[in-house]
Amino acid sequence: MKTIVHVVQHLSPGGLEAMVLDMLTFANPNYRIMVVSLEGELVSTIKRWPRLGQYQEQIICLDKAPGISVKVIKQLVRIFIQYDADIVHSHHIGPMLYSGLAAKLSTKVQHIHTEHDAWHLNENKDRYIQKLILFLSKPTLVADADFVKKTLNTVFQSYPIYTIKNGIDPYKFNIGNKIEARKALGVYLPSNAIVVGNAARLELIKGQSNLIEAMAFLDNKYHLLLAGSGSEKEYLQSLVKRYKLEDRVHLLGHVDHMPTFYQALDLFCLPSNNEGFPLSTLEAQSCGIPCVANNVGGVSETLCPQHSQLINSNLPIALTYAIKDIVERSIQGSPREFILNHNNAKSMASAYEALYFPGATI
Repeated sequence: MKTIVHVVQHLSPGGLEAMVLDMLTFANPNYRIMVVSLEGELVSTIKRWPRLGQYQEQIICLDKAPGISVKVIKQLVRIFIQYDADIVHSHHIGPMLYSGLAAKLSTKVQHIHTEHDAWHLNENKDRYIQKLILFLSKPTLVADADFVKKTLNTVFQSYPIYTIKNGIDPYKFNIGNKIEARKALGVYLPSNAIVVGNAARLELIKGQSNLIEAMAFLDNKYHLLLAGSGSEKEYLQSLVKRYKLEDRVHLLGHVDHMPTFYQALDLFCLPSNNEGFPLSTLEAQSCGIPCVANNVGGVSETLCPQHSQLINSNLPIALTYAIKDIVERSIQGSPREFILNHNNAKSMASAYEALYFPGATI
């Protein structure tokens, strides 16, 4: 049996981590898949993210302390030996460093590394570390978006780079009953409400304040649902009060069942000031929901051209016009077809497996 070991920095709800779990879901059943989290310990990690419970036999947490740790390299080598690993697949620069050195000490193990963004390459230290690992471990390097590959090509000019775009589970994120979904969220919404939603950490970089201010320019029939928690919660609540939007802007906090959240919407909006290759726009569209999003990072690569609108100025008034425009359009069809054709997690998992074992029957 072939064994693949994914190595991540931590396991908490997020795009990268969700992608790794989807790869577990859609993996060839003839392969054994393990996930190693450098940080955290298993019981508390599962408590924070209950979805992990079904995979607990495949998860190893190393409870790494802050700072550089030689111990982690030794732990990974032991894990590779114990599970007779064929592939180690690292995600982001910290796991790349430890996985690369451990793979170098384990002659059988092939190293694959996925870059989920390229912001860290603006730092000289991170650029040097990555060049060192590329030289020592010679991993197969994968970018999860065209814009990431472009940046990597600029920094590592002669290094071969593959592109495999992220995907989501279209069986989990599907079209549902809007009325029932709104009831399930437990928020009062008038029958004629046009519901705009955003799902992200409540942090300055995610731009929710601009979205709240945009609501002040929109008709009273527009309502906003914000799913997520973070350090900006109190500030966002104060904005809601300042603009007297308490009846139309609803901060839901953590939402356990995200498909229900998306299914309750008429429009999903991503006003982030910085993004890699977001999964939230893929998830919303897979549920049949059109999107408005700020044109940063790889966002444009995630959107169905017919059922979305990009803005190049993340100001409240620009969001206002974009939201009104896409709501008032008469668009045929659904963005779900775009996701099924371009961002299906099953296709993503198959593309990676073809990279792990070229020529193998999958």
